[in-house]
Amino acid sequence: MAIGELLNRKKSTEKFVRLGQLSPLARREALTGLAFISPWIIGFLAFTLIPMIASLVFSFTNLKLGMDAPVQWNNFENYKTLLIDPQVGKSLLAVVKFGLISLPVSILVPLLLAMLMNNRHLKAAPVFRTLFYLPYIIPFVAAVFIWGGMLNSETGWINETLRWLGVQNPPLWVDSVTWVYPAYVILGIWGIGNGMLIFLSSLQNVPTELYDAAKVDGAGWFATTFSVTFPLISPVIFYTLVLAIVELFQYFLVPLVVKNGTGAPDGATMFYNLYLYKTFFVFQNMSYGSALAWVLFIIILAITLVLFKTAKYWVYYAGENNR
Repeated sequence: MAIGELLNRKKSTEKFVRLGQLSPLARREALTGLAFISPWIIGFLAFTLIPMIASLVFSFTNLKLGMDAPVQWNNFENYKTLLIDPQVGKSLLAVVKFGLISLPVSILVPLLLAMLMNNRHLKAAPVFRTLFYLPYIIPFVAAVFIWGGMLNSETGWINETLRWLGVQNPPLWVDSVTWVYPAYVILGIWGIGNGMLIFLSSLQNVPTELYDAAKVDGAGWFATTFSVTFPLISPVIFYTLVLAIVELFQYFLVPLVVKNGTGAPDGATMFYNLYLYKTFFVFQNMSYGSALAWVLFIIILAITLVLFKTAKYWVYYAGENNR
């Protein structure tokens, strides 16, 4: 046996002995720490890890609620069905189309508002910050119902106002394939106050000395913003982008409430997560729904890994060597 292996075994044994011979005080501290983290461990096991493992197992079976036949192992049949299911491709395409509009808006609008709130020449900035944040504390489902009524093409006050202003054919909003995505984006702007505060916090942490140095070098607002502000808040932009993409693929509540999950108009709002939801709770196909869920997990994981891999090229972290 090699000398190095013997030394490693000796160190492991010594460590085991030391842990087994804790003093009463150290043992009490260890048990106290375990008691504090045990609720989280139990919650993680009960509500995250075990359900994930169960759904993975279900995805390889023919489990459907209410069926009389016994549950059987069907290998990869659900995943094969998923590959030829036309609704899966349509739902993913709907997510991509909606994301092309919603992602830029969900990042740029709160960022621009935060830059405005951070302007030292703005009067009553705390009042505006409060007004922009207040809608965020309203329950989202209630906000969806409110906006659903406002965007109603026949009775909504937005179109009523447009008709009063002389617009003969106002947009059909949620009843039109052309306007439904902009309508949902407008609805989402209602809750941008939280994103604005996150960006504002990062902007206020940018050292003012850097702005002074840029001003001495003759840099204008545009150059200062892109050479000082954006690089220093790029970690927050990256964080917001990752969350926005995850939320995009999990998007289903708005079309579920506004259109009762029908996917109207013409299937444009049958997003992937809404199709997954209906598979579980309407069609009660637990096995196929589990397969859809795991594919969604893999898609989000892959996109997130790509974002983290490419972050080194544009995200700046103070104290690190950035390329």
